[in-house]
Amino acid sequence: MFQLKGKRVLVTGAASGIGLAIAELFAAHKASVFVLDLDAQKASEAAQSIADKTGADAIGIGCDVSQPESVTAAFMQAGSGLDILVNCAGIAHVGNLASTTPADMDRLYAVNVRGTYLCMQAALKPMLAAKSGVILNMASIAATAGLSDRFAYSMTKGAVLSMTLSVAKDYISQGIRCNCISPARVHTPFVDGFLAKNYPGQEAEKMKALAQSQPIGRMGTPAEIAILALYLCSDEASFLTGVDYPIDGGFFNLR
Repeated sequence: MFQLKGKRVLVTGAASGIGLAIAELFAAHKASVFVLDLDAQKASEAAQSIADKTGADAIGIGCDVSQPESVTAAFMQAGSGLDILVNCAGIAHVGNLASTTPADMDRLYAVNVRGTYLCMQAALKPMLAAKSGVILNMASIAATAGLSDRFAYSMTKGAVLSMTLSVAKDYISQGIRCNCISPARVHTPFVDGFLAKNYPGQEAEKMKALAQSQPIGRMGTPAEIAILALYLCSDEASFLTGVDYPIDGGFFNLR
């Protein structure tokens, strides 16, 4: 079950965190993986590491998902016959309505919304030609829950959810499935960097507070998100489309 042999997969934001975990797991299940990241060097290093660990084909490609020319070039480098697109590239922001600037809004929109749109659009042509394909987007519990100081970020993840449903509806008859995952807090390098920058000397205390915001008492791991992604992108999930999957440690129902 869940084997992806012969599948060509493109993962954005795949040099670290959730994207990297997904790329590694998909490669371990026999997929050929294209590792896209803003940092071309890190993308190449991640791809080499994946190839060494799994023996699968993995190619690193530098790509700024917010720029149409960069996305077009990256997808051309990946070539035709794309079977699966996983949109993980994204950036975060802390701030409420009063503190969020127009520049903040534009920056978050450019990567999280425009980037997801551009990559889905680039993947559409080969999927339509094949009359099959899977798109998986990374949303967040912020798309449907009111979170403190996440005004701009919540806006973008709400858009990702809405775009997911729209694409699922428009292309269901052409054999394309589109779903999204909405994680609660996940322990990634971003979290460590955020705490070190904003709470020097208080990292352990703040990490505990973040963990306890999920009823299960901890943050999720990138590997746990990757396992759900593997299922949703596999043929075993062929009856699933237009779904937002929470993976939240009980956040919604057990608080």
